[in-house]
Amino acid sequence: MTPAVSDLDAVSSLQVSGTGPARGSLQVPGDKSISHRAVLMAAMAHGPSVITGLSRGQDVTHTLRAIERFGVTVAEGGEGRVRVEGPIRHEPDDVLDHGNAGTGIRLTAGVCAGLDGISVLTGDRFLRRRPMDRITGPLRSMGATVDGRERGRLAPLVIRGGSLTGITYAPKEASAQVKGSVLLAGLSAKGPTTVEETHPTRAHTEEMLAQFGARVSMDGHRVTVEACELTGTDIAVPGDPSQAAFWAVAALLADQGGVTVESLYPGFGRSDFVGVLQRMGADIDFDLTIGTLAVRASRLHAVELTAEDIPGIVDEVPVLAMAAATAEGTTVISGAGELRAKESDRIASTTRMLRAFGVRVTETEDGMIIEGTSRLRPGRVDSHGDHRIAMTAAVAGACAAQGTTIIDGWDSVATSYPAFAADLARLTGAVAEPAA
Repeated sequence: MTPAVSDLDAVSSLQVSGTGPARGSLQVPGDKSISHRAVLMAAMAHGPSVITGLSRGQDVTHTLRAIERFGVTVAEGGEGRVRVEGPIRHEPDDVLDHGNAGTGIRLTAGVCAGLDGISVLTGDRFLRRRPMDRITGPLRSMGATVDGRERGRLAPLVIRGGSLTGITYAPKEASAQVKGSVLLAGLSAKGPTTVEETHPTRAHTEEMLAQFGARVSMDGHRVTVEACELTGTDIAVPGDPSQAAFWAVAALLADQGGVTVESLYPGFGRSDFVGVLQRMGADIDFDLTIGTLAVRASRLHAVELTAEDIPGIVDEVPVLAMAAATAEGTTVISGAGELRAKESDRIASTTRMLRAFGVRVTETEDGMIIEGTSRLRPGRVDSHGDHRIAMTAAVAGACAAQGTTIIDGWDSVATSYPAFAADLARLTGAVAEPAA
């Protein structure tokens, strides 16, 4: 029996057919980055917190299961409503398995570093390949003992925490995950903990610390936190702009139509992809007062993206590369070496995906060169366990490639957007079903 479109998030291979218009309005899942932080801070806080709009993906579910290992009470309701009763009561009573969630495990490591006792953190085969030295270095400098079987990676990670001392840390890479991990550890450290960034990253951690009553201050590119207790509060998680980017590009790839995405997070560092698409000639607007994104089918032209652009679009590069594939001219992306350390090597996996659609693309050490084409051909794409590659391929198959596109590793989409196939079918009329 063929599963309903709403049940396709667990399918290992998906086939998509259709090149109709993208038309309609929707709300995307709660912001995943904010969801992880809301869950962890609610666990650290004294008293109850009620979180609404929480991301429904597997990544955040792993973080919820992790805080239960600390003795925190979690009561889940419908539609992303969760009640968390903190604070953390003891070291975790079992291994903390974060699945494929890089944000979840790096932020949780910061919590574990400030906790007396031993914590063991692991993840799936894709997460175990990702670099962890960018957080283990500063956490060790603060006084935590951190060990792993494979140097610099998760295989797994063992943290003996407590007795931390605040530091001033300047990350080598622009990473909100690293900043968040260090600041969360700083809540338990003696003396202030400061993170100094060369390139500012999304401000979710410091914004939410303030909501939970932390002693946190921001001065330009410097964020400082001092040891304190958090107080439980209620958090409404807005929609995830990085998920809205797929629907923006869907509207741009289609010959006609328009898409509106509502109730998105309007804060710093999350809507840079809108500016990139505007530079490419897109008819797109993001109303920051109400968090509504509106985009209409448009003719695009090539653009050059450099290291200055990448921190603000690090999650959207695969889908922006697909937009570039149908743009007039040659798009050059450089300074994106950080993408090689994501859920997949996103430079390599994005390059392979574009080639599967017949696009001429050259992979470089820190980016790619994409030659725009007027027509995509259907292809077979391996997501390499990366939800953003899978969703980008589905959008291209539904809106720009005449014929049937097959995406292997579709089940990776369940980590962040379980209802993606259903939303794709509703907005584009595409047929989405399991592939052989």
